[in-house]
Amino acid sequence: MPLNSNSKLLQNTNPIEHRGGDGWTILHGDMLNIIQRFEPGVFDAVITDPPYASGGSRPNERNRTTNQKYSSMDKENALPDFDGDQKDQRSWTNWMVQWLSDVRRVCKEGAPICLFIDWRQLPSMTDALQWAGWIWRGVAVWDKLTSRPQKGRFRQQSEFIVWGSNSTMPVNRPVGCLPGVFRYTNPQNRIHVTEKPLQLMREIVKICEPGGRILDPFAGAGTTVLAARLEGYEAVGIEVTDAYFKLGSDRVQFELENAEAPKP
Repeated sequence: MPLNSNSKLLQNTNPIEHRGGDGWTILHGDMLNIIQRFEPGVFDAVITDPPYASGGSRPNERNRTTNQKYSSMDKENALPDFDGDQKDQRSWTNWMVQWLSDVRRVCKEGAPICLFIDWRQLPSMTDALQWAGWIWRGVAVWDKLTSRPQKGRFRQQSEFIVWGSNSTMPVNRPVGCLPGVFRYTNPQNRIHVTEKPLQLMREIVKICEPGGRILDPFAGAGTTVLAARLEGYEAVGIEVTDAYFKLGSDRVQFELENAEAPKP
């Protein structure tokens, strides 16, 4: 594993395609299969942006491609679509419970979890988190500052971060008080359809204890992995979509090679 030489994460030695470097790795494959291979209790936090399976109130709208649902780019400039976003609400909720249960097994007691979501799937996500055995501790807000205006309606300019912990979460952890609202615009020159701002993720990863190991089962553009390393954490990402496995890992490697040394 291209983390640190003393890192033992997997229960067997069957190879998994991966890219990485000192303190980070992104694994290529279905996260349901990969998570089952991790040793118990090896992660200090989970911070991730799963597919929302949202973007419409009717089945034919939810079944559109991710670019059709979440991007206004023309076909010539469209980014690659990503997998796993065409489930109906019941299937999505059951799938969430399954992987959240598996992830809890590989987390330490007290490990925090942060999950991005939109307003449509917010109730289902909080249900799934608790069904999987996590303690739901609240919802933070990502204010994107801008949105498409609709006369006579509230602007849909926010997404949400559902967060909780694996069992008890002591208040004396060596972690500062994080804000409940984060204000950042969508990133320019994105390489992923639903990419989150790097500075936003650099703030959110600080929910993890210093020097901990963070898991992102939906690595996408690699933003969480990159943010974690820049803030001095180890990071493991998983990505199933071929294009984003390559784009995300290339981006993390390039940015880290051209950044100042990660915090100790």
